[in-house]
Amino acid sequence: MTHKPLLVSVAAFVLAVILALASALILVGVIERRTVSSLAAAFDEAGIDWIEVGANGLQAELSGTAPNESARIQALRIAGSVIDSSRVSETLVVPMRTASVAPVFRIEMMRDRQNVSVIGLVPDAGFEDPFVDRLSRAVPGAEIADMLQSADHAVPVGWVTAVDFAVQGLALFDVGRISVTAGRIEVEALVDSPETRTRLERQLRDIAPRGQVLVLDLPAPRPVATPFLLRLDHEQGALRLGACSADTEAAQARILAALRSAGLQGRPVCPLALGAPSPRWGEAAEMAIATLVSLDAGSLTLSDGSVSLTVPHTVAAAAFDRAVGRLETRLPEAFSLTARRLEAPQEAQASDDARPEVSMVLTDAGQLTISGRLPDTRIREAVQVFAQARFGAQAVELAARIDGSLPQGWSVRVLGALEALAELHHGSAVVRADQIEISGVSGNPDAAAQVTQAIVQSLGADTEFALNVTYDEALDPVSQLPTPDNCEARIRGILAETKITFDPGSIEINAESGAVIDRIADVLRECGELPFEVAGHTDSQGREETNLGLSQARAEAVINALMTRRVLVASLVAQGYGAAHPIADNGTEVGREANRRIEFTLIRPEPEPVPLDPALEAELVFEIQTPDGNTTRPRERPAALVGAATAEPDDAPQDN
Repeated sequence: MTHKPLLVSVAAFVLAVILALASALILVGVIERRTVSSLAAAFDEAGIDWIEVGANGLQAELSGTAPNESARIQALRIAGSVIDSSRVSETLVVPMRTASVAPVFRIEMMRDRQNVSVIGLVPDAGFEDPFVDRLSRAVPGAEIADMLQSADHAVPVGWVTAVDFAVQGLALFDVGRISVTAGRIEVEALVDSPETRTRLERQLRDIAPRGQVLVLDLPAPRPVATPFLLRLDHEQGALRLGACSADTEAAQARILAALRSAGLQGRPVCPLALGAPSPRWGEAAEMAIATLVSLDAGSLTLSDGSVSLTVPHTVAAAAFDRAVGRLETRLPEAFSLTARRLEAPQEAQASDDARPEVSMVLTDAGQLTISGRLPDTRIREAVQVFAQARFGAQAVELAARIDGSLPQGWSVRVLGALEALAELHHGSAVVRADQIEISGVSGNPDAAAQVTQAIVQSLGADTEFALNVTYDEALDPVSQLPTPDNCEARIRGILAETKITFDPGSIEINAESGAVIDRIADVLRECGELPFEVAGHTDSQGREETNLGLSQARAEAVINALMTRRVLVASLVAQGYGAAHPIADNGTEVGREANRRIEFTLIRPEPEPVPLDPALEAELVFEIQTPDGNTTRPRERPAALVGAATAEPDDAPQDN
């Protein structure tokens, strides 16, 4: 009986231990479930679905394959924010990366007439014909040095069309190079004149593939100026530059600075040329310009090594002598100075014999009338033959009488004036004993210089002449060539004159707008297939969705109208903007009328992508080595990096 209390105590102790163990197990289970649930919720909220969460007592166990080391660290940081970091046990795996940088495919073709060299790296696939065979057909008889290498990688987007363009383009010039990479084409070629450059640029742009950045560098060799000229007139307080040449960029800058300092208005042009009589041409021109300006009136002609300065009688004799003496002592040795101060004019006599002259008038239709006095019938016949040779046999009317008392050299002055007048589209020339006056309009921006050159070559640098030649861009055949920018400007000019209008709420083009469509169609047919956005705009009245649909339908209606006029419309894109881009106040009827419009905008290629850091570029294309030894497909470039590496396109819609 004495053992009974002892047995009861032992039984109670064992029961307490069992109850304590059971409670501990239950508590541990609750803690494990809460830990797993809390961690799983935190990972779900962070968008991490590659991790598995387990628990072993108070210890949390994390397992799984992380995309990268950064993701693994992020997961551990999240787990540490939920439970104590000492309770986290992880077996997270980060796959090994094996870098595989994609090659940069590039072709560079260099041509020196019949010698062609090709170097670069090209894909194995992409063309049915060998590249060199295609070049041989494009440039028959050429000796081709093939230094191409190939790599077994995917063909870049746009590669095939870019190389097709390069093969065609190389046949268009004799000396130059074409460089091709995916998305970018660079062309450098020597041309013999500005006209050739304009024509070649047009040909290259006509065959250029869409979506490619086309960079053209078409330098023309410097022309030979004979004679090397500078002509400057100072009349009534204003300067007028008739001709200018410079032998070096330093001389060009020096002359232009002297002209601007002298007060010449506008943007003076002094092209580089070959043929300067002295390397100190710029210095001599600068001194002569300063001398003319100091006298406030007169004319200056530098022709090769001759400097001719003529001033009117209104210039004080003392000031003239002082300025001429200073210039004579400072001019470089290669230059000689002829200076003349005109005498005061005598009163004109009332008789017809007072001032003999020859007047020539060239109309804009090309008809030339010559009147005045000539020395004899032989000279008159010579002038007529010369004029007919320059202007056409049916375009010349000669009405000059014979006067045997004319000054010596009269016929030479008349022929020189005719030669100068031939440089103009229309104008007039007056020949007198003391001066020749030439005035008119030309479509050649260098016409004033060429008129000056014709007079100086025919009559000498000391000839007194006055020029008033203006440039009219509408008469310039080069500026009127249908380049993409020129075509866009012409269409915008048409729409600035007369809008394309629609009936209210309708997509039918008004009958009076048919003439506008006709004019735009003429431009587009002349310019060829150029990419244009045809944009429709409305005022702000009505619902936004309705305005968008209406503007889109109207833009499409314009393209359909152009198609019925035999315009190639495959490159035209219709885009409706509704009332999103107003150009006037929608609160007034006039403003709403202005906002209802159709616009044509040239779609230009995207700019060259901004280059990435080489270390970052190496990370953009790689393969993933999984723990089991398999290799996955190369990953695509992340969207965020693509956005960082590419500039916004030029043709994004802009507010007007």
